[in-house]
Amino acid sequence: MPIEIVCKIKFAEEDAKPKEKEAGDEQSLLGAARGAAAPRDLATFASTSTLHGLGRACGPGPHGLRRTLWALALLTSLAAFLYQAAGLARGYLTWPHLVVMDPAAPAPVAGFPAVTLCNINRFRHSALSDADIFHLANLTGLPPKDRDGHRAAGLRYPEPDMVDILNRTGHQLADMLKSCNFSGHHCSASNFSVVYTRYGKCYTFNADPKSSLPSRVGGMGSGLEIMLDIQQEEYLPIWRETNETSFEAGIRVQIHSQEEPPYIHQLGFGVSPGFQTFVSCQEQRLTYLPQPWGNCRAESGLREPELQGYSAYSVSACRLRCEKEAVLQRCHCRMVHMPGNETICPPNIYIECADHTLDSLGGGSEGPCFCPTPCNLTRYGKEISMVRIPNRGSARENFLVLDVFFEALTSEAMEQRAAYGLSALLGDLGGQMGLFIGASILTLLEILDYIYEAREGGLAGAPQTASVGCEKELWEKQRVRAGFLVELFWLESQALGSLSGYPDRLATRRPKGAEESEGKGFLSPLLFPTLNPKVSWDRLKKVWRRPKTPLRTSTGGISTLGLQELKEQSPCPSRGRAEGGGASSLLPNHHQPHGPPGGLFEDFAC
Repeated sequence: MPIEIVCKIKFAEEDAKPKEKEAGDEQSLLGAARGAAAPRDLATFASTSTLHGLGRACGPGPHGLRRTLWALALLTSLAAFLYQAAGLARGYLTWPHLVVMDPAAPAPVAGFPAVTLCNINRFRHSALSDADIFHLANLTGLPPKDRDGHRAAGLRYPEPDMVDILNRTGHQLADMLKSCNFSGHHCSASNFSVVYTRYGKCYTFNADPKSSLPSRVGGMGSGLEIMLDIQQEEYLPIWRETNETSFEAGIRVQIHSQEEPPYIHQLGFGVSPGFQTFVSCQEQRLTYLPQPWGNCRAESGLREPELQGYSAYSVSACRLRCEKEAVLQRCHCRMVHMPGNETICPPNIYIECADHTLDSLGGGSEGPCFCPTPCNLTRYGKEISMVRIPNRGSARENFLVLDVFFEALTSEAMEQRAAYGLSALLGDLGGQMGLFIGASILTLLEILDYIYEAREGGLAGAPQTASVGCEKELWEKQRVRAGFLVELFWLESQALGSLSGYPDRLATRRPKGAEESEGKGFLSPLLFPTLNPKVSWDRLKKVWRRPKTPLRTSTGGISTLGLQELKEQSPCPSRGRAEGGGASSLLPNHHQPHGPPGGLFEDFAC
């Protein structure tokens, strides 16, 4: 009758928790070792990716016609998306813009613009002295003669002062202005301020931006209405053509904002004597875009850059500033109408250097004085009409009437806007991406995350090395358990009294390092002289192949182990025990002479 030995492990209940914690730590380490697997392969990633069609084209499964068709469909959709995306990017990089016109609602009050007027004749002939004629000979074309008709030979005159000459010899507004009315109220020359231009001494009405005059009613008669005598009898006789003399008679007028200096020789319009001229104005507020959509000039934050000598940036101010720098560099002086405190050029330098310098300055974007349009601009559209003054003696030759008024108290807003911005580009790209490949920003993040994961943990050798090391350790532990089972059979054979003839080959199944144990804990040929080899070997194979049963734990801290329950109980990797150290501490009175006390079990009793 076979005898089954049941071994019971008894330990203190308070020691159970540390043992359970140690076992849990071992399982955690084992799980961590198993969790350090290689990163997901492409098939696994494709099966879980949100990119449409990728799972069917690259996911797990057999390769066939269906998968090939899915791969072709995916590549075709991807190519179509890239083509559309390239077209959208090209359209965005052209920086298109559009112009939006928005007529504003009528305002109760509108600021009246500044009106600058200049007599086309720069010098009054009766106001020129002999010294003036001598110094202005190159400007006026007059021969340097005294009033008696004799040439001024050997006479010496003081150095000329162009500001003084222009101020004295220019047409005086008090003499020219015969009538002035603004919005039904009388005005006079005191409402005009002096300004110097290429035409000499000029006058500006409503020039101060801090005290701009308002216009409360639109239509003719509600603005500025003046009558002027151009004084043709004071015009210089034309001896020869110069830049400072003209074949015209009348005045030049420019309507502009108070922040913009007059640039009347290019932006003004002419008013002829003998006519009443009507100028209907409308305020236009223009907003332009900076680079790359437009060409307006602005600093960061769309703030207009300021020019020295001017309160705000404008094309006229920029041109005057550039012309001044060019004349100053070549002639070492400036003209009267130019801003700054530098020395005023004498009359001979005007004709010999300054005028030639201004003529050499080209306009447009290629010229040295290219001035971009400001991003915010106020200008006044004009409609000009005129009627003839009745012929009453010299009135038709010298008198003119100028009527400047608002057509209506409404402003016209014209604004440049980006026709295709970044938000529109992203929206179109998202639509094309969703239509062709069903992707989004998160899908791109998935792909980048997979690439990062494959790059960081893609060295498959590291997990495989850990797995091989774990299998090696498990194999060594199985050898240790085999020796333990053999010693249990030695106990069984002692109980049966048959210890004869145990084979020497079983005595050699010991783990590495068992030679130093001197037979303790493992078989030695001297211990089993009478063991029956056939019976013991059959029993060993029967016990070894018996299926594993779950661990039965009873109350009171007593655990019952069958022989099969000792198999595969120690997780891999081992928690700091030396190879073979576990088995030598399992048998009674077979404790390790060296090493840490307290192995897997505290007490072992059969």
